[in-house]
Amino acid sequence: MQEITFCLSAGHLLPITMSDSNSTDFINPSTFILLGIPGLEAAHIWISIPFCTVYAIAILGNFTILFIIKTEPSLHVPMYYFLCMLAIIDLVLSTSILPKMLSIFWFYSREINFSACLTQMYFIHCFSVIESGILVAMAFDRYVAICDPLTHSTTLTNPVVAKIGLATVLRGIMLILPHPFLARRWPYCRTNIIPHTYCDHIAVVKLACADISLSSYYALSVAFFVTALDVFFMALSYTQILRAIFRLPTKEARLKTFGTCGSHLCVILASYIPALFSFLTHRFGHNVPLHFHILMANMYLLVPPMLNPIIYGARNQQIRVRLLQPFTHKGT
Repeated sequence: MQEITFCLSAGHLLPITMSDSNSTDFINPSTFILLGIPGLEAAHIWISIPFCTVYAIAILGNFTILFIIKTEPSLHVPMYYFLCMLAIIDLVLSTSILPKMLSIFWFYSREINFSACLTQMYFIHCFSVIESGILVAMAFDRYVAICDPLTHSTTLTNPVVAKIGLATVLRGIMLILPHPFLARRWPYCRTNIIPHTYCDHIAVVKLACADISLSSYYALSVAFFVTALDVFFMALSYTQILRAIFRLPTKEARLKTFGTCGSHLCVILASYIPALFSFLTHRFGHNVPLHFHILMANMYLLVPPMLNPIIYGARNQQIRVRLLQPFTHKGT
């Protein structure tokens, strides 16, 4: 006797006939269930402490960077405009996942609306692409400032900076836009349980009872295109920068010039190394436990927003001086 079950397609309940008695019906087809970190449920409260701390530092640090740059006229230059864009992106990325994650850990609020899940997925991937583009723009700014300093002010004018920022935003929007549309298109009739802390693209589409090759290949193509293109341009910029630095006559001049782009190099490493490690363990670490994959996926989204303001606050003299100014005045 055939069994009637239901599929979720575009958030609606569609009856289908299936002969497989092992298929699992949806409890509520309009929602997904986020499990958090499977295997570590007993430690969710303890895991939430470092995550909450990282989020608090990221919020405080990035808002501080934005406030300092806004209130200090000497910082109204391209390098700091791009840093403001990076701070805003970091705030959006961390806020896209942390509140829901903490509600899972603290209140066992695991349900997420189908549309809300797709929206979260879109914001995470879209702003990750935008962030990568801003890092390229910052590398280009350092290249012009070091290799052709006389034309820096005329090359990177405010309108040009605005256009670069708009181009990176539009690139992220357009490249990631197919993700939610394709995900909404698939029927979901196996389960609505996502073994993750947030709606990651591949974790969502894997639940579909359809051929998801189009989604998988497109996601892989976008990841390869964005990473390869952006890393190529950053490597090209820094190759030229290093050549210019090594041509300087004295060691002091070389160290001083390299120091102007050291913060950006640290930010690049903080952004790409966790992401690369997460990608490699996901693709090739088949014996790696699921909870480790999920922890790494969270770390590469949460650690850079925390580290970026710390790196710029510690390494950039102008920001450091402005940050310490209230304390130095009190001391005198």
